[in-house]
Amino acid sequence: MGKPFRGVVNVDIRDSVPDWSPFEPPQAPADAPNVVYVVLDDVGFSAMRCYGGPIETPNIDRIAAKGVRYTQWHTTALCSPTRSCLLTGRNHTRNSMACITEAAIGFPNASGTIPPENGMLSEILAERGWNTYMVGKWHLCPTDEMNLAATRRNWPSGRGFERWYGFLGAETNQWYPDLVYDNHPVDQPRSPEEGYHLTEDVTDKALEFIKDAKAIAPDKPFFLYYAPGACHAPHHAPKEWIEKFAGKFDMGYDAIREQTLARQKEMGIVAADTELPPINPIGT
Repeated sequence: MGKPFRGVVNVDIRDSVPDWSPFEPPQAPADAPNVVYVVLDDVGFSAMRCYGGPIETPNIDRIAAKGVRYTQWHTTALCSPTRSCLLTGRNHTRNSMACITEAAIGFPNASGTIPPENGMLSEILAERGWNTYMVGKWHLCPTDEMNLAATRRNWPSGRGFERWYGFLGAETNQWYPDLVYDNHPVDQPRSPEEGYHLTEDVTDKALEFIKDAKAIAPDKPFFLYYAPGACHAPHHAPKEWIEKFAGKFDMGYDAIREQTLARQKEMGIVAADTELPPINPIGT
């Protein structure tokens, strides 16, 4: 909400009093926190080590140790609906995101377009003095708007993000991604042979955005929405990571899930009498 003009306007400018406050950019409260939102696709409840999983996640584990680990929640288990909930605080059907945007249909609550009145966290924080950045996967606009001739109103820049770098759809090649940088398409900065991978690229860009602003306004807080292409398909892992985990899962899914459940019981994440459900006969 804009501030009222409290100056004085007279016929003679010498008798007038200016008031710059209505025209100044919003200021975040003193000591306002930086906010980093991390969204990973297709990562199960039992994947990370801090939830008893078999994958080494030391940095995430350190964050979890100082924070809160949820053991009960409601989730849509799909890309676009989940993102819409996290960024607006509203149920996915209220956001017209009953399914992923590629499966949108011409019915209420399933159009694939979040109503503008459903404010996103990025919009709210930008209006209150935060710098707002988005890197990685968007997947929150209709498929017919994922092109250069379309409106940008449902792109990150149209929903409160001042800077963004990533891709618009559900997935992209991790070696040769379809990249957009602040509303225009760009090529990746180097080739896979030169060490390129999308996850590292979007991470570098996030750091660049933050450093650019902090160099000028070190006390201004930022909101970073970090949503890398991993762990969604296509599963393109760098060679060094494939080699690091070689043989780790050779025991098979049955044994891994039994070991994971045992660790979760030891950690108190699940009840001591929890039993594994039957394996889905049609796969996942």
